[in-house]
Amino acid sequence: MEQFTLRNARQMTVEIIPYGGIITAVRVPDRNGQVDNVVLGFAAPEDYLTKNAPFFGALIGRYGNRIGGSTFNIAGVEHRIGSNEGVNALHGGHKGFDKQYWAAKQDAQQVTLSYTSPDGEEGFPGTLRTTVTYTLREDNALVIDYHATTDKPTVVNLTNHSYFNLAGEGSGTIYDHRVQINADAYTVVGPGMIPTGEISSVSATPFDFRSSKPVGTDIYANHPQMVRACGFDHNFVLNRVDSSSLALAARVADPQSGRVMEVLTTEPGMQFYTGNFLTGSLIGTSGRTYRQSSGMCFETQHFPDAPNQPHFGSTLLQPGEMYTSTTVYKFSSG
Repeated sequence: MEQFTLRNARQMTVEIIPYGGIITAVRVPDRNGQVDNVVLGFAAPEDYLTKNAPFFGALIGRYGNRIGGSTFNIAGVEHRIGSNEGVNALHGGHKGFDKQYWAAKQDAQQVTLSYTSPDGEEGFPGTLRTTVTYTLREDNALVIDYHATTDKPTVVNLTNHSYFNLAGEGSGTIYDHRVQINADAYTVVGPGMIPTGEISSVSATPFDFRSSKPVGTDIYANHPQMVRACGFDHNFVLNRVDSSSLALAARVADPQSGRVMEVLTTEPGMQFYTGNFLTGSLIGTSGRTYRQSSGMCFETQHFPDAPNQPHFGSTLLQPGEMYTSTTVYKFSSG
């Protein structure tokens, strides 16, 4: 399988394959100049075809996260999409964008991927033409730009599902990583991890990451939402002033390596997921097994089940409109 590699002058490299638009490796230096891969994945690109990967590094669409009952309405017409998590749809259904081959081309420090999703694919209306560009900047920032157009009204919510461990993939859990999330609220979930519609304050809960704290501090808290998700797997309502520009969503620091990652996005939400269902059955790039909390995801997004929750904000894309979204993962060390 073809693989594309982006490099800059500061020892950072990013590897991408056309299948699923998957980021297979992100290598960045630590405080001592040691370069390690900080995303979970497999040693060989072909492994993504044959192993049951939990969306490692993949582009997610047409609709990232969950849609309750696998149905939604547009202008009074019900659309039923593939149910791949019980009665609900997760990350686009049975064969989402993570399992498609994207046309890819590289130009210096940029890889552009494109995929046309035909009308009715997984039950979604409209032909959706999608372009995603990965750009590696000289300041050790990986920029992901998303664009999409449609010929019929449809819903769109695109994201990337990389699992990060700043100490290096396969090095153990992320419990010691200090995380700060720029959010005063989160969306409460019910059965099937479908939002109830309630937007709740993070204050006095395990979800309060407004000040930096280790992931492990509250991951085993006896809180109904933590018990339901077996850890963190929730959408955070990001604090934003301007909905059209990049804003800081999260900051992550690993005390062991000194690596720091900042997440900036134009999106209103971010799913913070701590790899709760990694069971030790998968062997990663380094030859080590991945277990619970071997990595964590920062999936920038519109809110889960927004097509069925009007107060969550619209994810409707109309013909003649352009869906745009940008997320930046910026690395440093200290």
